[in-house]
Amino acid sequence: MKNKGQSLIELLIVIALSAILIPALLVGFAVTRNGRAQQEQRLQATNYLKEAQEAIRIIYFNNWDNLINGTYHPVVSSSTWVLSPGSEAIDNNFVRQVTISDVFRDTNGNIVTIGGVLDPSTKEITVSVSWINPMSSSVTASSYLTRNKNLTHLETVVADFTPGVSNPVTTGVVITDTSGGEIMLGAGGGGGDWCNPSQSITTVNLSRQGIPTSVWAFEAGDGNDGNRVFAGTGLNASGPTFTNTKVIGNSPPTATFLGQFNNTKTNGMFGSANYAYLATDQNSAEVTILDLNQFTDPPTNQNYKTVGTFDTPGPTDANGVFVSGDTGYVITGSTLYNFNITDKTNPTALDSDGVTLAGTGNKIVAVGNYAYVVTSSTSKQLQIVDISIPTNLSVIGNLSSGLNDKGAVDLFVNSSATIAYVVTSVSDTNGEFFIIDMTNKTNPAPVVDGAYELGGMNPKGVTAVTGNKVIIVGTGGLKQYQIIDVSENPPKTCGGGLTVTGGVNAISSVLQSDGYSYSYIITGDTYAELKIILGGGGAGSRYTSSGVFESETFDAEKEVAWNMLSATISAPLNTTLQFKVALKDALNNSCSGVSFNNSDFVGSDGQSSSFFPSTGGILAFNSDGNGYENPAQCARYRAYLTTSDITQSPVVHDVNLNYSP
Repeated sequence: MKNKGQSLIELLIVIALSAILIPALLVGFAVTRNGRAQQEQRLQATNYLKEAQEAIRIIYFNNWDNLINGTYHPVVSSSTWVLSPGSEAIDNNFVRQVTISDVFRDTNGNIVTIGGVLDPSTKEITVSVSWINPMSSSVTASSYLTRNKNLTHLETVVADFTPGVSNPVTTGVVITDTSGGEIMLGAGGGGGDWCNPSQSITTVNLSRQGIPTSVWAFEAGDGNDGNRVFAGTGLNASGPTFTNTKVIGNSPPTATFLGQFNNTKTNGMFGSANYAYLATDQNSAEVTILDLNQFTDPPTNQNYKTVGTFDTPGPTDANGVFVSGDTGYVITGSTLYNFNITDKTNPTALDSDGVTLAGTGNKIVAVGNYAYVVTSSTSKQLQIVDISIPTNLSVIGNLSSGLNDKGAVDLFVNSSATIAYVVTSVSDTNGEFFIIDMTNKTNPAPVVDGAYELGGMNPKGVTAVTGNKVIIVGTGGLKQYQIIDVSENPPKTCGGGLTVTGGVNAISSVLQSDGYSYSYIITGDTYAELKIILGGGGAGSRYTSSGVFESETFDAEKEVAWNMLSATISAPLNTTLQFKVALKDALNNSCSGVSFNNSDFVGSDGQSSSFFPSTGGILAFNSDGNGYENPAQCARYRAYLTTSDITQSPVVHDVNLNYSP
């Protein structure tokens, strides 16, 4: 009985365990079978997803415009994939869809989900495949596509820029053809071309046997009384040593003798409407001051009266003179002196000892608190003198090394005194013309690639004129009148120059208020010592302080994403160049009739108050449906040019608008 009871207990235990384990095992068997089926469905769904991704890639490469926001599914049409609206059912179990949506970026270009600016060249593609049996589930993948085709609209030749001249906004600029086509400041009068000078349009016989070596020209008063041209004889004392000529009118100008002086050699001069300051060989009167309204021979009134002189220490001749305000500066030998001319009849020394230079001083220009002197030194051809304390002149800046193996003979300093153009005597090394950066007064330095070889000419004078041109004159060589384009480095020849009988000893230029420009050269031509040459920047001669160029409309023929503005430019010191861009929607699929207002032109941040820098930048996106739009079909740009130095202009060589269809 005991064993029978034990068997009954064991049977009950087996039954209980079976009741617990068999259902679990049966469920496990069922789950295993369904999991395998689910995995098979997932693999199939993944294949459908990858197929859709490949279809989207093909659709994308066929045409970016196929990617329009919405929900689609891919289908085959005419042997390629296309998108059909809505989702699709596959095999009565799967649902596949492709969702295309916009992408937004922050100011750093990062993709953001909240806020940001629309990026019309990027789309987010989300592909999802879902199924019901054996268990509901789905697979999803997101990716980004960007436009893969970039086109450009390039304006670079005269024909590209010329249509923009007719836009009413375009003012104060001219289209030139110096190197294929450029935009620059200076549409105005004159009509001459510095790069293509005639031998001369007017010649003047100064009625002397002496050889003139210096010239000073300027516009008298408001320009209605013409120009004044002072000429001085320095190589010998035969005949008048100073003459004053009035030049008035254009096409051609007319020259009239006004008066002369005949007591000294004149090695240099500075002048105004009422006074002339002569650097002479008189040891007791190295500076002679002439009153151009007083004469020693009334009523003939041809010989000007000396009203004051300045005597420097020692017997050395004066080589150069300059006047700034009530202070005069004179170079005698290797010393620079200054003197007060408040009373023209009694000039008085300020720094009685002057300041010693590195060599014989040949030319001086004073601007603000500094004087700039070129010397015969072969290691310090240019020196900068601090003149802010009149009683204590001091040299504060020198070239760190020589420009070549010769001394300097002349210089031109721009109005802001940041650039000097220096010429030396003819040299076998490193050229004779140099551009000097004087931004740092204590360390002036030659501009890299700023030297130029003058082909055997021995320079005597240099001046800067409109059109980013420099004129150098001299004797010897093939051309004694050479024009150099300094809009970019290295400088290059502009035109063929001139061969001048007897050579050229000095040059001065005048930019008239009526827009005409002239250079006045003093030559060794016995019967035509003074020659007057018409100049200009090509189609115009005078730089305005600012100008705007607005392009014609470019029609991309459909709505496109505009990516970037880029430009090739030249911007010398004291000039600026900026851009704006306007992008607008078409009217009836055409840009004809689309108007562009000031508020449509924007800078790099998409605001009408800002600009692009001279090199361009990324074009902002905007789709508010008002004014500036990107994407858009129609495009224009504006170039804003300014200068604070009328001898310099920024130059636009080409403009490039990059876009993606």
